[in-house]
Amino acid sequence: MGKRKFDDDEIMDILREHQAGATVADVCQRYGVSEPTFYRWQSSQLRTVGFDVKRIRALEQENQKLKKLLAEAMLTAATLSEMLEKTSR
Repeated sequence: MGKRKFDDDEIMDILREHQAGATVADVCQRYGVSEPTFYRWQSSQLRTVGFDVKRIRALEQENQKLKKLLAEAMLTAATLSEMLEKTSR
């Protein structure tokens, strides 16, 4: 097996460039890799990302709950401030 031409960070940058809108053919030509190699990188990356999907979803759900709690707290604070303003007049 030969020496790898690209390290993992470079492969990720190449895949991100494709996700940003560049065509597979353009990316492959720019970096001198074949399309099958590109698709192999992409499929292996999807397999490793799959492990993080559950964690990301859990974090997104927690984030939504925290946003809801913050909105409720801000609404309560605004209501109390408004009531205090009315009673102080």
